[in-house]
Amino acid sequence: MNELGQADGGRRAAVVAIDGPSGSGKSSVARAVAARLGFVYLDTGAMYRAVGLLAREAGVSPDDDEAVTEVAAAADLRVTGDGRVYAGARDLSAAIRTLAAGELASRVSALPGVRRLLAERQRALAGERGLVVEGRDIGTHVFPDAAVKIYLTASPDVRAERRLRQLLAAGHEATFSDVLADVCARDRRDSGRAVAPLRCADDAVVIDSTALTLDEVVAMVEDVVRRRLRTPEGVS
Repeated sequence: MNELGQADGGRRAAVVAIDGPSGSGKSSVARAVAARLGFVYLDTGAMYRAVGLLAREAGVSPDDDEAVTEVAAAADLRVTGDGRVYAGARDLSAAIRTLAAGELASRVSALPGVRRLLAERQRALAGERGLVVEGRDIGTHVFPDAAVKIYLTASPDVRAERRLRQLLAAGHEATFSDVLADVCARDRRDSGRAVAPLRCADDAVVIDSTALTLDEVVAMVEDVVRRRLRTPEGVS
């Protein structure tokens, strides 16, 4: 590889998989790490949130696998490197960042047809440039051969506090008790679903961010990536 994680000699570029429960900081960490390394960033959770929202707007039950899969297949979904989400020309970025959208995402993500379709689209994005992908089944299901796997976690209370700050900053009404209940409910659904449940890959590096700052976590993940790819410090 001529640059950090980039494809060389016909080989696929490196994939960094970051998994973890709701509110663990995956999106912020993955976006920052991708920027530092010159990799492409992909927020897979945003794709499930968008599908859940579109299904609700279409009057489809979020538990109807066939109908929701049809909605997902028909949606021209795009997730940009800065975290914005589009269905065709429509920007869904703000609409999907609510508690309700998170609950819908947790439900539609348990549907086999939806997971299969979106996983195929996510794999298709792996190409010439390194990819930092975050979600709940990236290292165990979507990219089981990822060059680097990180499992990011934190205590439920801290995760709820982080999510609450995000919601309030975006102008949404929420209380700590509601957000904590949602975080715990999503943990149960995501870990208990039959298809690609949330779990830590056997070869993942576990980072508990409960007492760490964002910058500290980003530095730790960047260090793991550089060491795993055996690339000199400072190459990007």
